Amino acid sequence: MFTGIATRYDLANHALSGGLDWWWRRQAAKVVRRWSPRDVLDLATGSGDLALTIQAACPAATVVGADFCEAMLVQARRKGLSPAVLADALDLPFANGTFDVVTVAFGLRNMSSWSRALEEMARVLRPRGHCLILDFSLPAQPLRWLYRPYLHVVLPRVAGWLTGKPDAYTYLGASIEQFPSGPAMCALLAEAGFAEPAFRRLSGGIVTLYTASRPSLGASPAAC
Repeated sequence: MFTGIATRYDLANHALSGGLDWWWRRQAAKVVRRWSPRDVLDLATGSGDLALTIQAACPAATVVGADFCEAMLVQARRKGLSPAVLADALDLPFANGTFDVVTVAFGLRNMSSWSRALEEMARVLRPRGHCLILDFSLPAQPLRWLYRPYLHVVLPRVAGWLTGKPDAYTYLGASIEQFPSGPAMCALLAEAGFAEPAFRRLSGGIVTLYTASRPSLGASPAAC
């Protein structure tokens, strides 16, 4: 699916979010900058937008983008992301404790095992390293009444027209409905070995930003 929409992926994202995707990524990059990382891994990097935003915010850091779809990585490299590595987030080709920060934006939801992906993120983080997750969620009422028709009816039709792949976005609404958010995602982070899981809702809860850290050696993960 991602191979089929790779060349029009950015256009669809910007149009369907009304340009808010730029702001969401900048909010994530501001958080990463506060951590002053040396080495950052951006999982499910896609066309590289978050990785490049982080690179601009943290010019002294090395930012590695990783994705399992080569066609998406081609787009990321064309935009200047290097290195961009072909990799499965459930079985990362990196040694334990390689990175100070691991990020994933709008990608964890699509993975076949959320817990396995989180465990891999924890494994490749250094002690006291940080993870950041940015993904869609359902807003509270009354916005939810307006958002659901857009999510399930309007968005798939517009995305199909923009990408030329009318079936590519039919899964999106169901995946967002089923994805754990807020305290439920914090609980998954704690189960994967992360400490201090926290979340912040953006744009009325359409998107949620999660952060957590890998405990120091010998420390116990904090409860959610």
